[in-house]
Amino acid sequence: MAVTDQRARDEHDVDDSGEEPTPVLGDRGFGVRLALGGLVGFVAAFILTVERFELAADSDYVPSCSLNPVLSCGGVMESWQAALLGFPNPLIGVASFAVLTTLGVLLAAGTVLPRWVGAGLLAGVGAGTAFVVWLISQSLYDIGALCLYCMVVWAVMIPTFWTTLARSLEQRVLPAPRAVADAVVDLRVPLVLVSYAVVVTLVGVRFWDYWQTLLPFA
Repeated sequence: MAVTDQRARDEHDVDDSGEEPTPVLGDRGFGVRLALGGLVGFVAAFILTVERFELAADSDYVPSCSLNPVLSCGGVMESWQAALLGFPNPLIGVASFAVLTTLGVLLAAGTVLPRWVGAGLLAGVGAGTAFVVWLISQSLYDIGALCLYCMVVWAVMIPTFWTTLARSLEQRVLPAPRAVADAVVDLRVPLVLVSYAVVVTLVGVRFWDYWQTLLPFA
C-alpha cells in the first residue's frame, strides 16, 4: 500500500502536506524497453569482444563483420579509438549493457527504484551516448570505416537515451521546467527518428563514393 500511495503522489507536483514528494523511478513499460535494448546491446558488445580477442590471437583473422571496404570491423578494431582506456571498448559495453538489462528487468517486474538509481541510470546512459557520438565521429572522419556490431550499439543507444531522458524528466529525477519536460516526453519518438535520420545521412554522405558503386545503374 505504501508503494502504491507513493507512486500515486508522484503523479502530482505536491503531496497532501504541500511538500515535494521524493521522486522515484518506476515504470513497467520503460523497464521492458530498457531490458530489450540492454540485451541487444549486450549481445553486440559480447560478439565484438570475442572477435577482438580472435584478432589479437591471430593477425590474419578476418572478423565476421568485415564485409567490404566500408563495413570493415577489422580496421575499426585495430584503431587506437577501439581501446580508448587501454582495453577493448566492447568490454565497457558488456558491463554497461548487463547493468542496463538488469535494471530494465527489475522495473519490468514492478520494482520501484529510488531517486539515486534513476539519477545514476541517466548519468550512465548520458555518458554512454556521448561516447557513442564520439565513436561515430571517429568512424566516419578519422578511421574511415564502419563496424556492423558497433552500429547495432549505436542503434540501441539512441532510443535508450531519449526514453531515459524523457522518463527522468517525467518523474522529476532530472529537475527541469515543466514545459521543457513535457516537450521532451511528447517528442521522444520524433527525437529518436530524427537522430536516426542524422546518423544515416552522415553515413550516406561520408561513404557515398562507395555506395554509388553498388547501384545497378552506376
